[in-house]
Amino acid sequence: MTHIQTTTHLKAFRYRLRPTRAQEAALNEQLRLCRNLYNCALQERRDAYRKVGKTVTGYDQMKYLTEIKTALPEYKGVYSQVLQDVLKRLDKAFQAFFRRVKAGQTPGYPRFQGRDRYDSICYPQSGFSVSEKTACFSKIGNIRIRLHRPLEGKVKTATITRDCGEWHVSYVCEVEAQPLPETGSSVGVDVGTTWFCITSDGEFVENPRHFQTAMKKLRVAQRAVSRKRNKRSNRRRKAVQRVAKLHRKVARQRLDFHHKTATKLIRENDLIAHEDLNVSGMGKGNVARSIHDVGWGQFFSLLAVKAECAGRRVIRVDPRYTSQRCNACGHTCRENRVSQSRFRCVACGHVDNADLNAARNILGRAAPTGINVAVVNASVA
Repeated sequence: MTHIQTTTHLKAFRYRLRPTRAQEAALNEQLRLCRNLYNCALQERRDAYRKVGKTVTGYDQMKYLTEIKTALPEYKGVYSQVLQDVLKRLDKAFQAFFRRVKAGQTPGYPRFQGRDRYDSICYPQSGFSVSEKTACFSKIGNIRIRLHRPLEGKVKTATITRDCGEWHVSYVCEVEAQPLPETGSSVGVDVGTTWFCITSDGEFVENPRHFQTAMKKLRVAQRAVSRKRNKRSNRRRKAVQRVAKLHRKVARQRLDFHHKTATKLIRENDLIAHEDLNVSGMGKGNVARSIHDVGWGQFFSLLAVKAECAGRRVIRVDPRYTSQRCNACGHTCRENRVSQSRFRCVACGHVDNADLNAARNILGRAAPTGINVAVVNASVA
């Protein structure tokens, strides 16, 4: 008898919460207590190392949670695993700090969290449940939830997040992969700022430029913040929230566009190839604003995740000379690129759109045929 092995992956489902005023006050109080615990634990680690050279671990600090609840009864109102997760979060921050130090990168020592920086609490294993209309959380109660799509698989964790005055919950579920039927099609994708992406099939996807569209409103809102000199005033706090809501809208528009574009590519192709770009490095140049607006890094991440769920392949290829190489004869030189949008090979006279030519070169490196025989830096998502 043969056993069919099913692959599983983690998938997040995010929903809007509708707490009452009393529940919102309770949530804010829990965030305040968790933030204070985080800052006190950070202070303890820092002082222990500076004064006596001792390294305090997250496990060492978790052992004292019972004593903390005895000394400070308000912490009995926070679920025990939520408090443990706060200390685990700090421990991850220190692990990342030591990893960067060891790698010779800019370390970035863990920082104390201000009132507006600590905005989430996590139930890592238990203490929560969800039904069609309500989400139940231990020590908080039943909160109305907008379950706009059903949960799938086995729920593993629940994270409550405060986002510009709104409350959301994200459930991470373990779901089985659902491979899509094969299409027999492969595509190369060249990304840019004039066009969001150009495929080797000749499809040009427009760049929506969400941030550029919102810049006028952002300038007005940010000038309103700069006029509020008292940094602790309610007026300044409300002006800052208006700016944050505008940025949130831009981020949501960009994420929605990336989801739809990635989904279309995954549904129509078995293999998707794109350049292995150093997006963070490119975001420090003269066109940094345009690169951050287009959001290549987020798009590539979504593409890889969706491909894994659908049983597709995403291959990253070496980006060098993809825009200077002739897809027809293979001749490579800088003079082939006549302008930003026009390609003309000086060897064979092949004329094409520069980005379309690059997309076909990208596909050739991922699925070598003819002259493009190098498979470079390939990784299956």
